[in-house]
Amino acid sequence: MNRTEIMQKADDVIKDQKLREMFKKCFMSTLETSLKVEGDKTYIITGDINAMWLRDSSCQVNHYLKLMKDDQDLQNKIKGLIRSQIEYVLLDPYANAFLNTEDVPREYHDTTIMKPYVWERKFELDSLCYPVKLAYQYYKETNDTTIFDKQYLYFIHTILDVFETEQYHSQKSSYTFERDMAKVWNLRKTETLQNHGHGFDTRYTGMVWSAFRPSDDACALNYNIPGNMFCSVILSYLVEIVRDLYQDERLVERIIDLKFQIDYGIELFGTYLHPKYGKIYAYETDGYGNHILMDDANVPSLLSLPYLEYCHEDDPIYQNTRRFILSEDNPYYYAGKKAKGIGSPHTWENYIWPIALTMQALTSTNQQEIQTLIDMIVNNTGDTGYCHESFDVNDDSQYTRPWFCWANSLFAELIMKVYF
Repeated sequence: MNRTEIMQKADDVIKDQKLREMFKKCFMSTLETSLKVEGDKTYIITGDINAMWLRDSSCQVNHYLKLMKDDQDLQNKIKGLIRSQIEYVLLDPYANAFLNTEDVPREYHDTTIMKPYVWERKFELDSLCYPVKLAYQYYKETNDTTIFDKQYLYFIHTILDVFETEQYHSQKSSYTFERDMAKVWNLRKTETLQNHGHGFDTRYTGMVWSAFRPSDDACALNYNIPGNMFCSVILSYLVEIVRDLYQDERLVERIIDLKFQIDYGIELFGTYLHPKYGKIYAYETDGYGNHILMDDANVPSLLSLPYLEYCHEDDPIYQNTRRFILSEDNPYYYAGKKAKGIGSPHTWENYIWPIALTMQALTSTNQQEIQTLIDMIVNNTGDTGYCHESFDVNDDSQYTRPWFCWANSLFAELIMKVYF
């Protein structure tokens, strides 16, 4: 199907008018409001922040991927996005967000190595994983191998170098990050790294160190478990790409060895025996036996593990973890008069994220739960017909970020899965 056919099918299969209209708006949100083609490259802003996140831009087009076979224009746009992402990573693999112009004024000063075109240099492990996932999915949907050129091979080596360096962050990494304004406007201190920009001490585990979470908040303990799980998944994609398209067995062995170390680290350090829920996955650890038990709305999250293809929905540890994170034992789970779900330290108390509600539905096998979550999202838009970053569980007219395309795209993906 192409875009026009999707709109026509929505009229046929979605009987609820409010849901149908919201789906159409959310489905087109990225294409109509945040995408810009510049030559053979595509630049996608996140919404009301005029910058391109590697993570967000990948997620914003995920619901379009299966349409590419019947829509050459859409395929070209996504191919252009992959080109842009690769160039940005090669510019600075430690940055998470970029600009399409050199100089844009900022309201804060970051003490780190800032290059032109870099909007933000928060090292987030998942930011190097999402471009791999997007390129792999593009390849699988189109059979177009032209993106896998010498530059892409250089990209592979670049991200592997970073992963291997950050396995030994304290010994090998030169990365630091401090945000001066964080002292003024962020009392939680989640916008900057402690310990003079180095983060707290960690011990080798085999996993990859990360400075920040997918929410752009600083890690409390710098081995983010869902981020490393996502990294393990995309390394399996790279094995297939390198073996089939580059025929480089030495590089394949390097990737397999790194994946083994990460998987071993997750198994050894990433679980916790909870007295109420049994064996669950921790959100973060430091290698010294300390764990953060929580989940955050942003993806990769513990909730999203089946969606990311790390495990099946019926995996016993995942099910234990799911029961924990969808309860008030998760410090960022909130319930109110209008909704209940997972929020984030990135936003206020009692604010939950449509991304988390959508992900809960995408990873559920219970049809009643899925429909309840769809209804909850549709009825909590502040009468805008769009998803937002977060909203108050007692009053959906109180929300953050009126223009947040990732949430819209993920919701459209859910509706396509359920109704199409």
